[in-house]
Amino acid sequence: MVAIKESWLPNLVYRGKVRDTHDVGDGLLLMVATDRISAFDVVLPNAIPDKGIILSQLSAFWFHKTKHLVPNHLVAMGDTRPDLVSDTELARRSMLVKKAERLDVECIARGYITGSAWSEYLKTGTVSGQSMPCGMKEGDMFPEPLFTPTTKAEEGHDENMTMDEVKDLVGEDLTNRLETKTKEIYKFAQLFARSKGIIIADTKMEFGLIDGELSLIDELLTPDSSRFWDTDGYAPGKSQPNFDKQFVRDWLNTKDWDRNPPAPKLPDDIVEKTRERYLEAAVRLTGRSLS
Repeated sequence: MVAIKESWLPNLVYRGKVRDTHDVGDGLLLMVATDRISAFDVVLPNAIPDKGIILSQLSAFWFHKTKHLVPNHLVAMGDTRPDLVSDTELARRSMLVKKAERLDVECIARGYITGSAWSEYLKTGTVSGQSMPCGMKEGDMFPEPLFTPTTKAEEGHDENMTMDEVKDLVGEDLTNRLETKTKEIYKFAQLFARSKGIIIADTKMEFGLIDGELSLIDELLTPDSSRFWDTDGYAPGKSQPNFDKQFVRDWLNTKDWDRNPPAPKLPDDIVEKTRERYLEAAVRLTGRSLS
């Protein structure tokens, strides 16, 4: 149970695919990362143990590491606020954050061609409508990182957005800043991760306005929101050794499933191997144990 001060009721204000968000007053939210896992925008029926702890701790690591590039919503981790969260298990998967006016755009940075980008390229020679060089192989690095925004769907699948559609939604100035900051954070994180033996193939970010200032919100550079590849064994033209939920996607792709709810239940060995991959990524990047 989350132990909240009597005057700060644990009001659940939002339940996402992974996170539950509680309003604790004074312009603050308590964001709790659960062990739920989604794939192809569908929440799967069983969870990945410790996943929420890994996501929260890794997000906090990146929020601190990138705060010189752009502000973020993190105020404190749950395990530093026993006055709010007394349960140790929940505290380690919780973040106290500032309320923000969310911008309804998924800001995706792509450094390598894979996933849906690869599928589109095979059909049309483009990625998010942008023409790409001929003869690319799956896993090739782009000459420059791409900004490929999508909708932020409450239900169902996110859809690609053109730059004009983003501008219609948030205005030209904010669109330009979203692209610039998304690429800047990706390039910074990519260099750091490379030094730890991890390639960040792509990642998605969310932004909001806090007191009128563009800020990072939600999670940042986790195995849920990114593709993490092992630099050992990386080679274009094949599936890459990874530390993210591609392992889950690959298993789901072997099933007769139309990517609509309900999703198949993950077998125990897939659950455990996914947990191991998430944990390995976090330990490599942060340099500390999360046990």
